[in-house]
Amino acid sequence: MNDDNNKKKNFSKPSHRSKARPDAGGPSGRPDLGPKKPGLEARATAAKLLSAVIDKKISLDGMLDPVHGNPSYKALSDADRALARAMLITTLRHLPRLEAAVSSLIDTPLPEGARALHHVLMIAAAQILHLDVPSHSAVDLAVEQANRDPRNRRFAKLVNAVLRRLVREKDEIIAATAAVSPVPKWYRERLTAAYGAEAATQIAEAQLVPPSIDLTVKSDAEGWAEKLGGKVLPTGSIRLGAFQGAVSGLEGFEAGEWWVQDAAAAIPAKLFGDLKGKRIADLCAAPGGKTAQLIAAGAKVTAVEQSSNRLARLKENLARLGLEAELVGGDLFEYRPEGLLDGVLLDAPCSSTGTTRRHPDVLWTKGVEDIGKLAVLQERMLRHALTLVKPGGIVVFSNCSIDPKEGEVLVARVLADMPDVSRRPVSASDWPGLEEAVSADGDFRTTPAMMPGDDTYPGGLDGFYAAVLQVGKAAE
Repeated sequence: MNDDNNKKKNFSKPSHRSKARPDAGGPSGRPDLGPKKPGLEARATAAKLLSAVIDKKISLDGMLDPVHGNPSYKALSDADRALARAMLITTLRHLPRLEAAVSSLIDTPLPEGARALHHVLMIAAAQILHLDVPSHSAVDLAVEQANRDPRNRRFAKLVNAVLRRLVREKDEIIAATAAVSPVPKWYRERLTAAYGAEAATQIAEAQLVPPSIDLTVKSDAEGWAEKLGGKVLPTGSIRLGAFQGAVSGLEGFEAGEWWVQDAAAAIPAKLFGDLKGKRIADLCAAPGGKTAQLIAAGAKVTAVEQSSNRLARLKENLARLGLEAELVGGDLFEYRPEGLLDGVLLDAPCSSTGTTRRHPDVLWTKGVEDIGKLAVLQERMLRHALTLVKPGGIVVFSNCSIDPKEGEVLVARVLADMPDVSRRPVSASDWPGLEEAVSADGDFRTTPAMMPGDDTYPGGLDGFYAAVLQVGKAAE
């Protein structure tokens, strides 16, 4: 178990311990379990993919891809895929607290070789404590998982005893583990150093709340908000209320009137100001939300993307929206436009630590070393982007990391040794409702704890950083 968080209540331990022996079965001692019960494969797949995230640092998005994803996941029915995904996301959001809860009910820590059992217990605990799943199913299927796995069969009685205790004492256990930080130690330390203890706690707690569905519209945000039952946010985005189903079924999707885009992700493209007739390059363009914003604002856009698959997806998205851009496939470091540009949008690849509401696996697949490496790459990209604009032109640098090393620190270093580059400060008065996101230096810094919600609309937005840099002086 993760020993990062030690604020847990000591409950009386179950009498079934790791020495419990499997029930007698066939000639080999294996229990005769018969056909697999409904729901077992979904839970077994969830435990397998949880292991891949935690132990092998594999991103969840790729494994859950319905076409190219994990074979076990693809083999599930649509309903079981949805269940497996919900179990994985919920487990990763609450993992330190789940570990603290289960550890409090076991006399001695599980042996190092029992990682597979650890993942079975975490998936089951997430169902019992945080999902609307029948508790008896969570317990019975976890016990069956243990019995069917030769590595875990001797722990089956332990699994049964621990999970039944979780069911009986659910409310007490949730309360007892509430003081445990829901994020890993390395991330909590980075948050505290950057934002202070109180804000770090708020950000960590915010990642437990499922994200909203935000839309960016081509025009008439108020009108589309009324049609779709949403509200207009300070970013100009539309936030939907409680929503279930496919957004593709909503009015305006087929006509290309809007696209799904987190409210924070909609900010960078708006920082250019008036774009009518200006030549703008979007250097890391896929999947195309920001490219679409730039085009809709009147810019002549060149969209640059290295990945051919992502470039194809960008092309499809723009086609649905009825928007056109010059598409360039290849390394952005090799991109040289014909004539200097009016502006460049560089939404750089990053650690994605601002998106943990949507991608909680980030906290378990990334670490401090990744942040450092990505910051180096981002700085190279930014310095290159600054060579592509004409005097007076601007570069909007942004990413969805919440770590200053990938934002404020990086930009300060570039400004310090490039005297012909200056910051164009963002004015807080231009962003009513999000004034707190504009720093004293005039950069944008959102966190998941900002923009609280209400009973109708969820709150929060992704953590984003954006800075507006100007190259030289505008031509006379």
